[in-house]
Amino acid sequence: MIDEKTFLSEAASVGRKLLAYCRGNNWAGYDPYDALNSTTFSQFPALQSRIPRLVLTQLLKRSVVDLRPLLSVPKTENPKGTALFLSAILKDPGLGTPDSLQLSRFFVDRLAALRSTDNAHWCWGYSFPWQTRTIVVPRGTPNLVCTTFVANALLDFYDRHQDSRCLMMAQSAAEYILDELFWTSGDDVASFSYPLPSSHSPIHNANFLAAALLCRIYKHTGQEKFVEPALRVARYSVAKQAADGSWLYGDAPTNGWIDNFHTGYNLSGLRSISEYLGTTEFDEPIRRGFAFYRAHFFREDGVARYFHDRTYPIDIHCTAQSIITLLEFNYLDRSNTQLAHSVLRWAIDHMWDDRGFFFYRMLRTCTIRTPYIRWSEAWMLLAIATLLNSGLSTNPTACEGAQAAAQ
Repeated sequence: MIDEKTFLSEAASVGRKLLAYCRGNNWAGYDPYDALNSTTFSQFPALQSRIPRLVLTQLLKRSVVDLRPLLSVPKTENPKGTALFLSAILKDPGLGTPDSLQLSRFFVDRLAALRSTDNAHWCWGYSFPWQTRTIVVPRGTPNLVCTTFVANALLDFYDRHQDSRCLMMAQSAAEYILDELFWTSGDDVASFSYPLPSSHSPIHNANFLAAALLCRIYKHTGQEKFVEPALRVARYSVAKQAADGSWLYGDAPTNGWIDNFHTGYNLSGLRSISEYLGTTEFDEPIRRGFAFYRAHFFREDGVARYFHDRTYPIDIHCTAQSIITLLEFNYLDRSNTQLAHSVLRWAIDHMWDDRGFFFYRMLRTCTIRTPYIRWSEAWMLLAIATLLNSGLSTNPTACEGAQAAAQ
């Protein structure tokens, strides 16, 4: 059995190689949902409707052979992916040596350049149009999830380097969420809209993520206007938690599934709200939620399961979020660290390509080996950085090898 020091040294090596791969691709790449960026598809007006868009998106997402070059889908720089890169480098600067500060500033500048330009607030959207079951979201249209991750990355940079520009952009993003996405219905329902301002069906991970950002901005600025809406929304989604600790994805009949990484978002958002407001109000929902998470989303061999009741697909985004969530809630179960190591160990053994990237998904009968810059690589870089940072902060002796390897 490989000891912890050796494992962390290997994890650091994989992280540096992954970072080099992403840098070599200019931080741009494909995405599971970027099919509608196809210039070939756009040349056929008869196909510009809901069903053809959904079919093309699912075809490219599920294909074992990557069809994007054939259909002229360009590689793009995604603001959320860039934000994840920034957070990863800030969490473990050793991954970016010897230019971690320069690289962090580069990512901040890129996020400033990638903002959605048709909104007075600082906000961000994806680098592709995407068709949901009911609506199409145009390329670059700002949305809650993308904006929240970008704003948090900017705050990570602000916390370390006190760059007032980053605080300004993040506060503007919070005001976008508050001014354009917050809505209520009667005395009972309070939520944030996702993916568009017109979307009025509560999505719980979006609610928790946005509420946590508003509370973080309040922590930095002292502006009370962010607190009450954040708490109303958080309390609404907490009330939707099932007795066993789980959350459905959302309230709509079509949103009745329970998955790994959105549950991780819920828990992380709730914990952040508690931290920023200094409240114990959500301690019990967090404990119940994490108990469900830990009991249902992991196999004994370290596989992170996608759904609570079945394993496949084994998805690299779930793997990354599992590592992050386990380490974040280590105070609830001290064995989380070892399980997080097992999850990464399994991913390196089964989903790592030595050319420098992680595979997208393993299915029961095949593996989709396409590298996705946002969904796969950026998330795994953040997961590895989180693991290395956690190791260095909790057990410096065991991590001397990893620390030396990162210098």
